[in-house]
Amino acid sequence: MTHIRKAVLPVAGLGTRVLPATKSIPKEMLPVFDRPAIQYVVDEAIEAGIEHFVFVTGRNKSAIEDYFDSAYELEATLQSKGKTEILDEVARTRPIPGSMSFVRQQAPLGLGHAIWCARDIIGDDPFAILLPDVLIQGQPSCLKQMVDVFNEVGGNVIAVDPVPENEVNKYGVIDPIERDGQKIRMRGMVEKPPVGSAPSNLAITGRYILQGEIFRFLKDQAAGAGGEIQLTDAMARLMAEQDFHAVEFNGAPYDCGSKLGYLRATLAFSMSHPELGNDARDMIRSSLEG
Repeated sequence: MTHIRKAVLPVAGLGTRVLPATKSIPKEMLPVFDRPAIQYVVDEAIEAGIEHFVFVTGRNKSAIEDYFDSAYELEATLQSKGKTEILDEVARTRPIPGSMSFVRQQAPLGLGHAIWCARDIIGDDPFAILLPDVLIQGQPSCLKQMVDVFNEVGGNVIAVDPVPENEVNKYGVIDPIERDGQKIRMRGMVEKPPVGSAPSNLAITGRYILQGEIFRFLKDQAAGAGGEIQLTDAMARLMAEQDFHAVEFNGAPYDCGSKLGYLRATLAFSMSHPELGNDARDMIRSSLEG
C-alpha cells in the first residue's frame, strides 16, 4: 500500500463570499482566533502523515507563501528582546525546507482544473486534497481518520458528514452501497438532490484521497456546473473503474467560506484553545448574557 505523502491545497479562490474582508487579504489568511485559517488545515494534514504540500495559488496570494517562510526581522527582534516563548510559537509554523511547493492557476476554471495544475508535482501516487474553506475539529484529525481507512481498503476515500434531511438540496451527497462502522462503500454522488429524493444525507465535506489516475480524467474533463471544470465530474468517471469509500468522520466541520461560518469557526476554535479556551468561553457567555 502506497503511503499518502502529498496533499494539494487549492487556494486560488477570491473569497467573494467574505468580501470586503478578502479585498486585500487572502481568505486563507484570515485569522481564526490566534492563527490564520490555513494553519489549521496544514496541521490537520501533518497529523495524518503528509510530508509535502502543493498549494495551487492565484494572483494576490503571495501572503500564503510568505507566511510559511522565515521572517528574519521578526524573529531577530523577538530574540533580541528575549521573547523566546513567542519566538518558539512562530518557529513552529515554519515547514521543513522543501516540503512546500507553490503552483499558479492562471484562470479561475474550477476546482478540477486547480487540482490538475498540481499534476507534475503529485505524479502517479495517491494523494490528499484539503479544501481550505473547510476547517474540521476532530480527534484524531479528519484526514488521519481517512488515511486509516485508506490503509485498510485502498482505492479512493472521501469525507462525509450528515446534514439535515431537509437541507440535502444544498450539498453534494453520496449514494451508498453498504456500511461498516464509519466506512461506507459507495456507488456514486448526487449534486444538490431535491429534498425527498436524495440517496442519503451524507454530504461531501472538502477532504479527499484520490488515486493519481484522476489526472487522466481531469486532462480532458469538460466544463460542468457553473461553466467550470468540476472535480466531482472527474471523480464520477474514475468511479467507473475504481473503488470509492466514504468516511463519516468523527468531528465538526466549519465552512469558513461564508461570514457566519467563519464566525462559527472562530467561536469554536477559541473555546477549544488549550490555554485560552476557558477564558474565551467565559467571555462569550458574558457577552451573550449582557
